[in-house]
Amino acid sequence: MSVRILVTDRVNPIGIALLQDTPGFDVDVEPTLPPEVLLERIGDYDALIGRSATTVSTELLRAGRRLKCIGRAGVGVDNVDMDEATRLGIAVINAPAGNTVAVAELFFGAVLNLLRYVTRADRTMHDGRWERSALTGTELKGKTLGIVGLGRIGSEVAHRAHAFGMKLAAYDPYVADERFLRLRVTRLGSLAELLSTADVVTLHVPLNAETRGMVDAPALEQLRDGAVLVNMARGGIVDEDALMAELATDRLRGAVLDVYQGEPLEGEHPFRTRSDVVLTPHLGASTVESQHNVAVDVCAGVRDFFLHDDLSRSLNVDVGEADIDALAPALRLARRAATVARALLTARGATAIRALTLRIGDDLAPAATVLLSAASAGILENVVDAGRLNLINARRVAAERSIELRLGSGGVPPHSRALEVRVQAGDDEVRVGGVAPVDAEPRLTRIGDFHVDVAPRRTLLVLHNRDVPGVIGHVGTLLGDAHVNIAEYHQARMAQGGEALAVVSLDGPPPPDLAEQLLGLPDVARVTVVSFHGDD
Repeated sequence: MSVRILVTDRVNPIGIALLQDTPGFDVDVEPTLPPEVLLERIGDYDALIGRSATTVSTELLRAGRRLKCIGRAGVGVDNVDMDEATRLGIAVINAPAGNTVAVAELFFGAVLNLLRYVTRADRTMHDGRWERSALTGTELKGKTLGIVGLGRIGSEVAHRAHAFGMKLAAYDPYVADERFLRLRVTRLGSLAELLSTADVVTLHVPLNAETRGMVDAPALEQLRDGAVLVNMARGGIVDEDALMAELATDRLRGAVLDVYQGEPLEGEHPFRTRSDVVLTPHLGASTVESQHNVAVDVCAGVRDFFLHDDLSRSLNVDVGEADIDALAPALRLARRAATVARALLTARGATAIRALTLRIGDDLAPAATVLLSAASAGILENVVDAGRLNLINARRVAAERSIELRLGSGGVPPHSRALEVRVQAGDDEVRVGGVAPVDAEPRLTRIGDFHVDVAPRRTLLVLHNRDVPGVIGHVGTLLGDAHVNIAEYHQARMAQGGEALAVVSLDGPPPPDLAEQLLGLPDVARVTVVSFHGDD
């Protein structure tokens, strides 16, 4: 395997070395490239790794004909067109934990700087002055810290705030009660409630459609008199013009800003004139330890993506709380069950798929979304470009083809790790089910109304025939004459002498005319050949 990777934006060399030491990886390291130069070169690479300085635009992603993975050495991915990456099936991997401690420590350093006038005291001392009486500050002890976003960084800030004797409250509708309890943080039901409660408000949320402009003029008016606002998350979450207007009233104690709507911050920006605003140039992750951590994390994620097809770190694959490694058999089963169902419908002349329904056992429920993605990929095999079809974009591609995707309810599967796909085309439909044990290969257990037991591997033959003596022998003889080895043969029937179904697993690809030869046998009514993508 040869993988070409472009690393830019001064990613720490420790991380780059992980890639350079991997056999088959060809790594080019460049400084931040002008957009037009990067656009010309990106078509030669399978992966791009960078930091926030490089914008991964729609145009760039479309020009990356070979791109399979984007690595972001940091947390935020607002410089990456996530929608287009998902549409193209390109994994986006970040390093969410690497800068957690760095940001949390900077938070306390900067807030203490503001409350204790550290920068002003330092400047006056260097100027030869002694202004002790004018620099009386305030303590953190007993103050209420309001955290917007109780994720990794918000949680780290909360953990450290206890050491300062602060009271803690947070607003995060996407975090379970257990985390609030574990961190000893009071849960508040709205942003407005938090703003009106806290002495210090700190933001730790991503920049997206929901959070852009979250702290606007009406929100700022809800802050308590003497409150401090801290933004170390992303520029654009706080309306900077509204914040300047609110600071001008001298109602607030001040603000701490590490991120801005436009970076670098303009030289004449009004924030620079305010002594009650602590400004830092996006230093959240700027520690030796943090840069080491994020580089190692993201480069290891990109490496494992190519070596092991590991999508567990991809932001545009929703695996819920499931263990991606333990989930692998179920993902394979969902995709291959759907592939079988589609092939059976096609053999019956029903080619325009209109709906896919997935039912799953209790143990697989946390991974429902990604299993539906796997099944979606299965019905699209041999219909769209397989090289660009994966768990990242399968549901979107299905939706673009007007295929309705559903998670079924009711009728609990007979096994906690069982699943069933129901594929509909026109007025016809096929059900295919199976079981995916953790410690064994998955098995198909149902095709239509027939109970079967066979592993969905390499190539399957699905034969509909009459239940009469000699059919199995005739099929075996024909396959032997064609030098095709049988791995498994399962025969099922509804009733003696009636309709029967055989599922035959083959060790290799069959000759092109095998189906035609099988149809020439007595009592064989229909033959479907199913070859699975990714098997030798």
